[in-house]
Amino acid sequence: MTIAGRDMDVVSIIRKILGLTIGAIIYSAGLNLFLIPNHIIDGGITGISLLVQALTGVPFSLLIVVLNLPFFYLGYRRLGAGLAVSSTYAIVVLSLFSSIFEEMKPATTDPFLSTIFGGIIIGIGVGIVIKSGGSTDGTEIVAIWMDSKSSFSVGEIIMFFNFFILGTAGFLFSWNSAMYSLIAYFICSRMIDAVSTGLDSSKGIFIVTTEYDKVSDAIVHDMHRAVTRLHGQGGFLKDDKDVLYCVVTRLEVTKLKQVVHGIDPTAFLSVFDVQEVQGGLVKGK
Repeated sequence: MTIAGRDMDVVSIIRKILGLTIGAIIYSAGLNLFLIPNHIIDGGITGISLLVQALTGVPFSLLIVVLNLPFFYLGYRRLGAGLAVSSTYAIVVLSLFSSIFEEMKPATTDPFLSTIFGGIIIGIGVGIVIKSGGSTDGTEIVAIWMDSKSSFSVGEIIMFFNFFILGTAGFLFSWNSAMYSLIAYFICSRMIDAVSTGLDSSKGIFIVTTEYDKVSDAIVHDMHRAVTRLHGQGGFLKDDKDVLYCVVTRLEVTKLKQVVHGIDPTAFLSVFDVQEVQGGLVKGK
């Protein structure tokens, strides 16, 4: 390995540790300054830890580590050491800062504000942890493991766990707490998606045109976007057709339509959402 390669490895490791640390701290702040003081809980092992704390008085900062470790060990056996080590580190940071934040005064005692802002903050924190290659919830690992042994998807298994946990909160605290917890969970899940997959919404576009060379050149040179040319066949006439595929940001969709229809007014375009994009940008000379 070259010196430059080793430097890149060190930089990526440092970036990963920083991401896990910052994400876990943000998550801890959202829990301890917004949700927990107002009897609003999160899903997964975090929610179970909060329920056990309410029943036994055992500190949350201890429970979150103890209850997650068996699941992270399962993750180590099934999904590799990288995820297990990263997740364990994130949980330890979460535990340490929870013991600090729980001694501080709550940011607000209004349950509605706590639900909204708590859900946003913990969603940002968890999203950063996930984007850094870790996890803060052992039930996600169980869901991935059970997915290969059942007909249910990962999302369905996690949803089952969380509805059970949030329903239990209704009996232990109040049904208002359970409903606030469900709203916070929904807000959190949306924020996790936004952070982990990126805030910049991308669009994939299929273009069917007879002027594929001119359209392709225009997209590359005018918009500096890479284009892939696919060979297809018409479903009715059975004639050969070339299909262009490219990915642009949502703000560039209108411009791309203008570029294509300026060359071929009869071109067919199909626009759809793309979750994550890497590359695809053509640098100008």
